[in-house]
Amino acid sequence: MFDRLSDKLNAVFKKLKGRGKLSEAQVGEALREVRLALLEADVNYKVTKAFIERIRERAVGEEVMRSLTPAQQVIKIVHEELTALLGGESPRLDLSGKPPVALMLVGLQGSGKTTTAAKLARRLKGQGRQPYLVPADVQRPAAIEQLKRLGADIGVAVHPTEATQNPVAIAGAAMEAAYAAGFDTVILDTAGRLHIDAPLMEELKAIRAAVTPNEILLVADAMTGQDAVAVGQSFHDLLKLTGVILTKVEGDARGGAALSMREVVGQPIKFLGVGEKLDALEVFHPERLASRILGMGDVLTLIEKAQEAFDADEVQALEKKLRQEAFTLDDFREQLKHIKKMGSMEQLMGMIPGLGGKLKAMKGMQPDEGELKRVEAIISSMTPGERNDHNLINGSRRRRIALGSGTTVQDVNRLLKNFTMTQKMIKQVTRGGKKGKGRFPTNFL
Repeated sequence: MFDRLSDKLNAVFKKLKGRGKLSEAQVGEALREVRLALLEADVNYKVTKAFIERIRERAVGEEVMRSLTPAQQVIKIVHEELTALLGGESPRLDLSGKPPVALMLVGLQGSGKTTTAAKLARRLKGQGRQPYLVPADVQRPAAIEQLKRLGADIGVAVHPTEATQNPVAIAGAAMEAAYAAGFDTVILDTAGRLHIDAPLMEELKAIRAAVTPNEILLVADAMTGQDAVAVGQSFHDLLKLTGVILTKVEGDARGGAALSMREVVGQPIKFLGVGEKLDALEVFHPERLASRILGMGDVLTLIEKAQEAFDADEVQALEKKLRQEAFTLDDFREQLKHIKKMGSMEQLMGMIPGLGGKLKAMKGMQPDEGELKRVEAIISSMTPGERNDHNLINGSRRRRIALGSGTTVQDVNRLLKNFTMTQKMIKQVTRGGKKGKGRFPTNFL
């Protein structure tokens, strides 16, 4: 989402780094470029103006002008102000109080409320809570069926809503049903419209009065830019939002909604929808996002993604296999599946400090998602025996595998060659480890 903004900001800072000592005029010139970059990213113009003035006040001070590394000081100030603009500390969901607690999702039609409700339920279930999904959108019967299907996919109970029922009555009955069944969190998927109208708001106010939710979360489409911010302001004026979930941030959004929402609406962004899969919901961390925008990487999020994708017992089993030099193509395929769960390779590499801003410059070296799919297809086309012992694969078997995976014999040969090299590397490292030269790294993939 922030690729273009990140590129422009890094170009500005690159100029600053090449100038040594900075004059007030040079800082002013850099800030004009930062201002233009923010406006091009669709950041609210009032937010942009206030943001630039805060940086200017700090950047032309004695601390920066007399610093041995003034450019780094300016970048540090921008990072701190950007973090503050995005909300400062990472917000948490309010799940306090006597269960069941209610979380009410609101927003316009098409913003992704129903899918977000399921994503949120999946996340809370993974944290040990017992969520209960409630379809309260009788305007769109398909949304009821969609939530029932999604609930079944993630193993979360869904309230038996009928399209003929009153939404306020649905919400009240759902709270009673959740209490009786022992669910501790009720997630209400409310109705949306193509635009804000009085009947919608009256309905939402009535639901709010009926269930007294701990959270009223606006689900807003990041692709709509400043329109999302205006929608957020309208919902907040009438419902008193407690937070925002931005969806579709993995698309070609320019980032203006994320950078403007906290300042304009006055409520924090709590989650980001980063894909269509039900695990594609990230906690919003202002400082981490500021670091990513400025090309500094995001190691903490990368570690969290790895912890979610790799089970501790599986990691130990893998390490044992590696030490015993028993790593097979089956194991290799499983590791690829885990890596794919973490997100796209480009997204993951962008979280590594120093790599984020250089991916486009690395012509021909960008990660190829298609290659991972080809490798997985080739291994899946092998027999269990071949995956366990790749030395069984002769010329005729290679042709059969290529045909079965929709690839070429050259693709199969390349995979087997690379895997053989990997096994040799494993032997070298593990044998070195047996001599006391260090613990074997289990994350070499």
